[in-house]
Amino acid sequence: METTTQPTGLFYEYQERDIQSIFDKMGSTPNHKLLYQLPTGGGKTVIFSEIARRFINQFDKKVIILTHRKELCRQTSTTLKKLGVQNRMINSTSGNFKANYDCYVAMVETLRNRIKSKKIKTNDVGLVIIDEAHHNSFRKLLGNFKDAVVIGVTATPFSSDISKPMKRHYKSLITGETISKLIEEGFLAKPTSYVYEVELNMLKTGIHGDYTVSSSNELYSSPAMLDLLLKAYKENATGKKTLIFNNGIDTSLKVQDSFTAAGIAIRHLDNKTSDAERKEILQWFKKTKNAVLTSVSILTTGFDEPTIRNVILNRATTSITLYHQMVGRGSRKLPSKKTFTITDLGNNIQRFGEWQEPVDWNYAFKNPEAFAKQIHYQATGGGSSVQSHALSAELRAQFPNTLEMTFDIEGHYQEAIDMDKKPKTVIQQSIRQQAKMCMDNAETLTQATALAEVLNPEVEWRVKQYVKCLDNASKNYKEWLIEDYQNRLKGLIIKLYPKIHH
Repeated sequence: METTTQPTGLFYEYQERDIQSIFDKMGSTPNHKLLYQLPTGGGKTVIFSEIARRFINQFDKKVIILTHRKELCRQTSTTLKKLGVQNRMINSTSGNFKANYDCYVAMVETLRNRIKSKKIKTNDVGLVIIDEAHHNSFRKLLGNFKDAVVIGVTATPFSSDISKPMKRHYKSLITGETISKLIEEGFLAKPTSYVYEVELNMLKTGIHGDYTVSSSNELYSSPAMLDLLLKAYKENATGKKTLIFNNGIDTSLKVQDSFTAAGIAIRHLDNKTSDAERKEILQWFKKTKNAVLTSVSILTTGFDEPTIRNVILNRATTSITLYHQMVGRGSRKLPSKKTFTITDLGNNIQRFGEWQEPVDWNYAFKNPEAFAKQIHYQATGGGSSVQSHALSAELRAQFPNTLEMTFDIEGHYQEAIDMDKKPKTVIQQSIRQQAKMCMDNAETLTQATALAEVLNPEVEWRVKQYVKCLDNASKNYKEWLIEDYQNRLKGLIIKLYPKIHH
């Protein structure tokens, strides 16, 4: 959880200063949309929970805090309780607004559904706080709170999707204490970095700009890379509790095999691990002194294990947010732990600078395109090729009324994982997009279903991308999925066409 050990009954000087600046800003501009940046480990949860408490006391209006993970929901609810704020969680099992609560902690998806089904009225909400605000999933909800003050909180105020910059939704940015200052003042552990130059030529970037899972699996599952990882671990981390980040499940499982063969205590965790098993693995990791945990993009937010002494980046990323989150998992301080190590096997430090080096977040917020170009320039310096999926001119010509024909399966898959949604929602979104294309470009139902046939090669391509994201699906599953997709696409057109063209 995002907490440093708080002094009892009051806040650290930098936290109090930030809370004050936020209230000053709110006081000067009604309905203000404000972004607040503070590094991982600076105590974001405690700060925004206190803001909620003071806001309720001062303005006597309801507060909603939005998160995108169950763990973050629970942690926030607990922190609010400790500060004396009675709050209610709104998740898939629990209810709606109740008269006797002033503060709600909600999962994004659930809240969206409750608002849609008119179960929740948004007009008596005075303040919306968005945790991990760099995620794009929150944008769609903001229109429901036109009269409320909105505060987005993030360690990295920079949207991963350059077409959706954060300054479009937030009017101003307040930056908190820097990482180096938090280390100097004793709030965060001090890192030592070990860098292993890796040839990234074979990595491909997807439409969203980050390296694809399939090309990462290919590189990092190779015997040479598995040997390098083991060597790096033995050189810098033997006997230290270690968290390894990978970009693909396939790689992580091979890492587990290779470490097990070397007699090292290791477990693997990914987004398909059941809740019960995940709990058991994290419990084991907590209790085992020199445990190694190999994971896939799952422990970047809402996970806190202060006893981690070594973080290994066994992957490359072009996302500065992901970089900061991964490294931040090792930065928690304990009385017995003042330092931690970072082992980089993806040229990430070369790309983004040392984790504790200052980043000009104001510049990134105001000039997202220029900032992205700088990072992208450093990313492609490694010789990465863009994996583009070109649609033929003949195919495009049959859909003159459709502007955007492509669909980034891998990007949507990553977003689904980040949002704790089931991977199959990606296929549902893809089918909906293609059904709309067929209906927008047809005069009759027969024409619309004929256009669905035209899309078969594109359907196959999308299903292949999807199956690659799943890592270990069988050939039979892929063939079944292609057929199922085509049937569902036609079925959806037949169902919706009469409603649209009546």
